[in-house]
Amino acid sequence: MSQSPDLDLRLVRYFTVVAEQLHFGRAAEILRIAQPSLSRQIRRLEQELGACLLDRTPQGSRLTEAGEVFLPHARALLRTAARAASQARAAAEPSRLVVGYTSNLIVTPAVRELRRRHPDADVRALHLDWNEPRTALLDHRVDAVIARLPLTAAELEVTVLYEEPRVLVVPLDHRLVGKESVTLDDIADEPLPRVRDDAAWNAFWRIDPRPDGSRAPEGPFVGALEDKFELIAAGQAVAIVPGGLGLDRMRPDLTTVPLDGIDPSHVVLATRADDRSRLLASFRKVARALLTGGAP
Repeated sequence: MSQSPDLDLRLVRYFTVVAEQLHFGRAAEILRIAQPSLSRQIRRLEQELGACLLDRTPQGSRLTEAGEVFLPHARALLRTAARAASQARAAAEPSRLVVGYTSNLIVTPAVRELRRRHPDADVRALHLDWNEPRTALLDHRVDAVIARLPLTAAELEVTVLYEEPRVLVVPLDHRLVGKESVTLDDIADEPLPRVRDDAAWNAFWRIDPRPDGSRAPEGPFVGALEDKFELIAAGQAVAIVPGGLGLDRMRPDLTTVPLDGIDPSHVVLATRADDRSRLLASFRKVARALLTGGAP
């Protein structure tokens, strides 16, 4: 009988990052290791498995058939390991909670109140990129997240905390600056930024398709909020964003115009559906009471 390989979870994680980026250079930057070292680690994993997982090309990398098969199992393995570690910590340290939050969402009142109610608890806050909340929860990096919809709810418990109006972001010299409000008809031909591999985000923040069934004009792809604002400032796009984003404090060369005739966005509390810790239940109560969208 052949012996099963003893997989190094660190190497498995390296593989998942390369598989997501399909580029060793970008993956190395994310993992903060040297590219030659990353290549050696992936080869080591392939040797342990006895299968080639990635084809390297001058343009980047692509998954082999074996890599395609291994990737979902690798992700499940990492999540299982994270869950086991989290549950072990919870058993040893029953009073620990990490609260994630995304751009310009203030969690301080709820975090402070939780610390007041549970002075022996280790309560921490952790900033997340706009597209990290679901992964951070399922990977057990955080125990609760304050974020904006859309957010895939499978395996999560999602509670709406409050609404924010959606507004249009334009450069200061845009033709719509100064208007009291605008509608979708006013931006029918304006390109709006897109993100890759997130149909729900594109549908909600680009309003695509439009109520009349027409498609929103295609805009450039972006991966970071700062890149989106740079495109707008350069006159290459406009964007629809939550009114609570605090744009006036972030970019003095951009402004917002109220957008009429569309539903607001929602700020939510998301947790893992199977997490029943008492500290998390306490945080849920204070979040509902204190995180209402008003000034802290």
